[in-house]
Amino acid sequence: MRKFLLFLVVIAIGLGVAQYFGWVKLPFGGGQVAQTAQRVFGGRRQQQKVDEPPVLTARARRLDVPVTLDAVGTVQALNTVVVRAQVDGKLIELNFTDGQDVRKGDILARIDPVTYQAQYDQAVGKKAQDEAQLANARIDLDRYDKLAVSNYGSKQQADTQRALVAQLDAQVRVDQAAIDNAKAVLGYTTVVAPIDGRTGLRAVDAGNIVHASDSTGIVTITQVQPIAAIFNLPQQQLRAVNAGQSLAPLVVQALADDNVAVVDTGVVQVVDNLVDSSTGTVRVKAAFPNANKALWPGQFLNLRLFVDTLKQAVVVPTAAVQRGPNGAFVYVVGDDRKAVMTAVTVGRQDERQAVIATGIEPPARVITSGFSLITDGALVTPTEDAAPPADPASAPRGNGAARGPRSGGGNGTGQRRQGAGQTGDAPPPAAAAPTGAAPAAQ
Repeated sequence: MRKFLLFLVVIAIGLGVAQYFGWVKLPFGGGQVAQTAQRVFGGRRQQQKVDEPPVLTARARRLDVPVTLDAVGTVQALNTVVVRAQVDGKLIELNFTDGQDVRKGDILARIDPVTYQAQYDQAVGKKAQDEAQLANARIDLDRYDKLAVSNYGSKQQADTQRALVAQLDAQVRVDQAAIDNAKAVLGYTTVVAPIDGRTGLRAVDAGNIVHASDSTGIVTITQVQPIAAIFNLPQQQLRAVNAGQSLAPLVVQALADDNVAVVDTGVVQVVDNLVDSSTGTVRVKAAFPNANKALWPGQFLNLRLFVDTLKQAVVVPTAAVQRGPNGAFVYVVGDDRKAVMTAVTVGRQDERQAVIATGIEPPARVITSGFSLITDGALVTPTEDAAPPADPASAPRGNGAARGPRSGGGNGTGQRRQGAGQTGDAPPPAAAAPTGAAPAAQ
């Protein structure tokens, strides 16, 4: 091959000299001949460089990696109230607009109170009438008692008068109860907000006759601050959730559509008391403060539940882990620049980083690119990755105390890790509960 290339160069030089002296006329110049030779020899040099291909590398590190469970849930208002009229009458006023934020006790509507005001006034007048009769009966009773003591009147007459006083006194109490009832009914003509929340679309306009039996009501109020989310988890993960919940409130992140950006952070409120036998899942309810009103009732939501933390686990970029007939492996580059194929056991893995249970230890240098040009034991030209996998952001905490390492190496979490997305042949190292460690590896 080398002789052939030398032969071509000699011919090219000869043709160039012949063109210079005018012996022959070529369709291209000497510069083009030089360029052709450069491409030929340049390609040869590039071929020689492939023998030690350039690769990017990254260092294995030890990090606290949270154990998370991903789910899709539905946002629900923490409280929902259909505001209905409690009395019949004409709706004379609406004091809210559709979609308005209202506070508990705010006046929403008014019903014509004329009829109920008359009933209240009638009850008040009846009590005044009976009180006047009671006052007169008490005066007569005092007279009869004095006459009975001096034997100028009969004791029977005094006793009869005493019974009449008691009867009228009871009647006054009945009148007071009627007044309280009429006052309550009159108060129902003013419709107030029973909770803090946001109004929906009104179901009736001013001027209509409303009834206490109306099923649609006047408007529906939903409480969106705070707000709740309901999601299902497989029954295999129930043990992990209960174990974490017994130590501290479990943190839940609401994720955006890209499954990366965190919309809001809340805590688990309750785990349902039964497993749905038809689906093999259990329902979980979480509460979010929803300060920016980013969550809305009825919305579907990606959720990430933090249940545990792998303490000081060996972590490499996910791109470094390759799969072969014998399982997962990585290429480790030593000081001699040789790429050595090393079998590893992957504990947990997501799109950014992988937890290595066995196989390598920090600060091993692993290859993250250029695998098509690499073989076991081949020489490479390594370049340290300018952006190694960043330390995961601290996992948000709940309202409870931070959780520490579990005794006995967290033996009860084996099934949980597998259900939460474990991808290796063996379980990851013993875990500790999240104590402000990093975003989860899936």
